Amino acid sequence: MLHHIVLMDPDGPEALAAIKAAMPILAAVCDALPGASGFTHGPNRDFEGKSARYSYGFSVHFTDRAAHLAYEQHPDHIRAGGMLVAACRGGHDGIFVADLEV
Repeated sequence: MLHHIVLMDPDGPEALAAIKAAMPILAAVCDALPGASGFTHGPNRDFEGKSARYSYGFSVHFTDRAAHLAYEQHPDHIRAGGMLVAACRGGHDGIFVADLEV
């Protein structure tokens, strides 16, 4: 199983609103795809003081790499990903992604 974790550095309050607008799109993609489950999102509270730059994030579980690839290639994921890149400070550089094999 893969745990896909995405943290974002919004480029201001309007950008945070755009990030939040992308979340239902990504949730719908996950709901529609076999092998995807547990989509969650919310503010990063950074209790350990190690990721303050990334103030918002989401995560989702995939049964395997094939399910993850189906998610990556889904047109709505590509559209929502573009929204996230446009809303983050530095574009792609304002997004941190980790895929944990669990």
